Amino acid sequence: MFGECHAHIIMDGINYKEAISLHKEAVNEEAIRRNFKAYQEQGITFVRDGGDAVGVSRRAKMLAEEYGIDYRTPVFAIHKNGHYGSIVGKGFDNMKEYAALVREAKEQGADFIKIMTTGLLDFHNHGKVTGTPLSREEVHEMVHIAHGEGMAVMSHTNGVYGVQAAVEAGVDSVEHGNYIDEETIRMLADSNTVWVPTLVTIRNLRNCGRYEDQVLQPIVSLAEENLQLAYQYKVKTALGSDAGAYMVPHGTGLLEEYRAFCEILGETEQMKDWLRDGEKRIQDTFKRPES
Repeated sequence: MFGECHAHIIMDGINYKEAISLHKEAVNEEAIRRNFKAYQEQGITFVRDGGDAVGVSRRAKMLAEEYGIDYRTPVFAIHKNGHYGSIVGKGFDNMKEYAALVREAKEQGADFIKIMTTGLLDFHNHGKVTGTPLSREEVHEMVHIAHGEGMAVMSHTNGVYGVQAAVEAGVDSVEHGNYIDEETIRMLADSNTVWVPTLVTIRNLRNCGRYEDQVLQPIVSLAEENLQLAYQYKVKTALGSDAGAYMVPHGTGLLEEYRAFCEILGETEQMKDWLRDGEKRIQDTFKRPES
């Protein structure tokens, strides 16, 4: 079975606010164990988390071995104040504060650093991303600081500008990467960055009532076209479902992500080898540096 290269152990795939509230007073181990059991039942032995602001993924790292899971976490994601990201991490106003957060994450046992460089998809304006993306200069410096501490960088990024800036800065993985184009995909192919497209975060919203399917389908179609190009140009790519996000369950979310890849590209040994290579790159890169 493939590994889950993008998950949020703090979330439950049903109701974000209720899932977070379980940890209001203290980290709720029962909730963590329930999610780990879901992975165990599917034979998933590798999980890379996206972090959270209240210490859940940090505690999960201490429990994962009981379930036979190789669990990697940034502990918390890092975002610039006033920009998207407080949902999963801590904010900074300047690079001195950012560098301090990188060191804090490292001291708390982070395996890598996660940065937030853009917002989310704007479902009311096709092709647009919410908020203002961080500048190329900011992203470059953030990656430089993290790499200087020996830490790989996972980047939550959408849109052509955002993904191109992240790739140019040398991020080790781009998460989501919605609303990109052929030029950006060629840049990814020419880089060492691994793309984790998290297709089911949008695909699974169809027919759920939250958004009209006529709003979702253009996003789904573009993502399919981009995945086909990524396969054609040999972009390093790995499976990650964004498990814990709305309508994406832990455990089975990864199976749904794999099925989406198969529907778009065909289930061939070549495709499987391509994904195995991407996952191996994630496993080899996103690990805590030796002291």
